[in-house]
Amino acid sequence: MQRGESRVIQATPHAPGLSISPDNHDISTWTVLHPTELLSDYMPVFVAALLTTLLITPIVRRVAIANNIIDYPDQGRKQHAYPIAYLGGMAIFIGVVVAIGASAIFTNGPAAILQGIPISIVVGMFAIMFTGFADDIWKWDPRLKIAGQLIAAAALAIEDIGPQLAAGVLSALLGEPHDILFSIGTFSVPNSELYYWIGTAITAIFVIGGCNAANLIDGLDGLLTGTTTIMAAGLLAISLLMAYCLPVENPETSLAGTRIILSLILLGVTLGFLPYNFNPAIIFLGDCGSLLIGYLTVVIIMTFGEFGTTKYSVAGLICFGLPILDTTLAIIRRKSAGLSMSDADSNHIHHRLKRYFGGNVRKAVLTLYAITAGFTIVGVGLSAMLLLTNVKGVVVMAGVLAAYALVVTFALKRARRHEWIKKQHAESHALKMNIAQQQKNT
Repeated sequence: MQRGESRVIQATPHAPGLSISPDNHDISTWTVLHPTELLSDYMPVFVAALLTTLLITPIVRRVAIANNIIDYPDQGRKQHAYPIAYLGGMAIFIGVVVAIGASAIFTNGPAAILQGIPISIVVGMFAIMFTGFADDIWKWDPRLKIAGQLIAAAALAIEDIGPQLAAGVLSALLGEPHDILFSIGTFSVPNSELYYWIGTAITAIFVIGGCNAANLIDGLDGLLTGTTTIMAAGLLAISLLMAYCLPVENPETSLAGTRIILSLILLGVTLGFLPYNFNPAIIFLGDCGSLLIGYLTVVIIMTFGEFGTTKYSVAGLICFGLPILDTTLAIIRRKSAGLSMSDADSNHIHHRLKRYFGGNVRKAVLTLYAITAGFTIVGVGLSAMLLLTNVKGVVVMAGVLAAYALVVTFALKRARRHEWIKKQHAESHALKMNIAQQQKNT
């Protein structure tokens, strides 16, 4: 079959290929598009994201320095050797916007039939960018940042991205969306109403959690940028696998093209920014960059839940495993110590690794790259197993949740033991001081 040609097959639930009905969505026939064709068609998007970010970052850096938008080192957590510009998120944002434009202009061939980036995702992106940028410039109250993230989540909920994700879990418990949840006389409420509101809540959790998880691990030169590059490659692989294995009836509304485009954009902008951000960094992402990266990542993961295919979102979350794990440990650590989540500390995974390597930032970051690659390989492997074999998704998800619960339980015990040891040391120190004072008095 020559490039751009299509062949017609009988539609089956497991027919490989991104399936598109050419005859007014007649589901008796489908057009099969292969991942290599899709990747080739969307390549201008990746090139636009990469080159724009690569070229615009030095300009953004000069603007930041000229306007004193600089992160100065201190004696606490900011231990970089010299002042560094931190408006890098604007370079990421510009790269994303240009790449989205390229996806609308330069996408040709079979991929042109697919939906691009829905306006709701773009609205959410602008909301996240603005709140992060405002925090970088004016140091916004954390509650205002959360408000911006909720606006982004609301935009996604309008697109039904969250409700579709929720349907994958709730349909097994309550039935299909069109089934009646309850009725009183002539008044009835379908399951779809419950799905929508639970899905909206899930969307808010994903957006707030993903944005802040990304922000929390942005603590060493090139850490978030590099790990996101690895994750984006994995999310792209899952997107292409889904395109190859899951049939789609309505290409104009399907998110199959959306997740491929977003994965390529995320891969391009992080690769373009990494040369300036890797140790020794000359520009930081700032909140604008870290929040935007977190938002784009979780949007891709949520689109895996299209049509209720929640198990593929679980595979995506595994790729995002390092930020999730670090955030979970931070919550446990701070709650155990009676601290607020807004109270910063120096006990994140990357801080511990940096201390372990004697302050060597590169060794710590490269180790976390390897850990992220491990998570990503597992996530992609899981999605391939779910898509290409007859393994039950619920069995795999149960295994993933059990493994995560085991890690969290271990971390909780370590945190409690750490606090107990600190308490014992404090009591021992107080006792020694008391004895010394008594001896001094006598």
